[in-house]
Amino acid sequence: MPRKKSSARSKSPSKRQPVNKFSNPQLASQSVESGNSKINVVAEAPELGPPKPAADDSQRPPTERQESGNEHSATGLDDTTNNQTRQHRRSPSAARSSGSRAGESEGNDHAADAEKGFGSEGTADETLVDGFDVDRSDSTSVKAMSDDSYPRITLAAQGRRNSHRFGLKAGGVRFAPLQVPFQRRLQTGAVLFHGLSILTFVSVFFFLAAIPFTWPLLVPYLIHLSLSSVASNGNLTYRSEWLRSLPIWKFFAEYYPAELHKTHDLPPTRKYIFGYHPHGIISHGAFAAFATNALGFAEKFPGITNSLLTLDNNFRIPFYRDYILFMGVRSVSKESIWNTMSKGGTNGEGMGRAVTIVVGGARESLEAQPGTLRLILKGRKGFIKMALRTGADLVPVLGFGENDLYDQLSPRTHPWVHNFQMFVLRVFKFTLPALHGRGILNYDVGMMPYRRPLNIVVGKPIKMTTSPTAQPSQEEIDRYHGLYVAELQTIWDTYKDQFAPERKAELQFIA
Repeated sequence: MPRKKSSARSKSPSKRQPVNKFSNPQLASQSVESGNSKINVVAEAPELGPPKPAADDSQRPPTERQESGNEHSATGLDDTTNNQTRQHRRSPSAARSSGSRAGESEGNDHAADAEKGFGSEGTADETLVDGFDVDRSDSTSVKAMSDDSYPRITLAAQGRRNSHRFGLKAGGVRFAPLQVPFQRRLQTGAVLFHGLSILTFVSVFFFLAAIPFTWPLLVPYLIHLSLSSVASNGNLTYRSEWLRSLPIWKFFAEYYPAELHKTHDLPPTRKYIFGYHPHGIISHGAFAAFATNALGFAEKFPGITNSLLTLDNNFRIPFYRDYILFMGVRSVSKESIWNTMSKGGTNGEGMGRAVTIVVGGARESLEAQPGTLRLILKGRKGFIKMALRTGADLVPVLGFGENDLYDQLSPRTHPWVHNFQMFVLRVFKFTLPALHGRGILNYDVGMMPYRRPLNIVVGKPIKMTTSPTAQPSQEEIDRYHGLYVAELQTIWDTYKDQFAPERKAELQFIA
């Protein structure tokens, strides 16, 4: 039977009698949490019926959004198959212990990738943005830490990927539709230019060499190329910040898409040696993060001039050598590292400078398999020795998704191919991965990398506590090498559930 309202209330509804909130059962105290603080809010309970229990978000049915077949994603990645799902937030302690799994697999270029989940992408606190370009300048929210802990990385919306869309399928090959966003074509063109840059510059050189009119210019150039030591003398005058910041590199980074995540502050009063892992097939992530400013390295780490290092033979290729010098790339030789870390900078002794070494090298590229992370690191201690000699802090960097950009024959299923590759590596000092990716106009066959997310996490710096010495002891080298390996393992354990939720295996140090 409904409860009868009091006459006093019905006669004068505008006047409310004072009520003791501690004795009146009609008032309920609710607690609202905001971050780390707790706010007590006193709210009036309804007069009729018992108070309703608070809704539990975990019991709410998931809300699905119907997606149009003609809808394009914010980043133009419309060649995937899986639908994106959401997960509830996890506590900060759980995020620190096992990494926050804030997103599910979004699909990939392969039809089989729907089961493998190689294109998974962490998207905590996600807001769907359909049909519009997302401003990537503020796409990552993370508070840099100065202690031993790692923060939780929160990704903003990168757009919703469409269901499987292709224009034609013939012989199991899916061809791209004719009508796709123009920005997506620009992204493909940027990656194609980077992949064909050596062939392009060498072709231009031989074309000019076929014209006798250009010989008076090419002969002095070749003499200069053979005698120049600019790639290893520590002089960064060839470096062009304008070239490193061109819009083409934004398109290059948006192709995958790639993100650079800062976890700790790096004071510009120190010098650093970054170690990038894994090598992958071509180290696209290292190029995007440290050879260009497309991912905002200069804004995330102000006052630090970082140079990506590569093999010295690349600086003997006509015209291509000048191109990578302008991009700030330098030789990975010991002489180059020593000169870069001990010259220039704000104090003339390398302060504020950094170099990035892809530690695994060509040998590690043969271990690049989607869904795995097998590192060649146990015997790689030369960069540790250079850090002790120059007094540079060590910064581990882990590129989640680098190994997922290509497929290649596995050494376990094709041992004879692997043995031939190792023979070429021993004799010629380079390797020939038996790889394939996607094509320019198809999603299954070609040499282009797949559109799979790259998340590059810059870890906590390992500070050199000893004074620089020309001949560090083996005990010191082993100690810092152990600290470096442990820090890499910490990065993996913290973010593997967010950036590699569908991994096939855990992080492995195989050699």
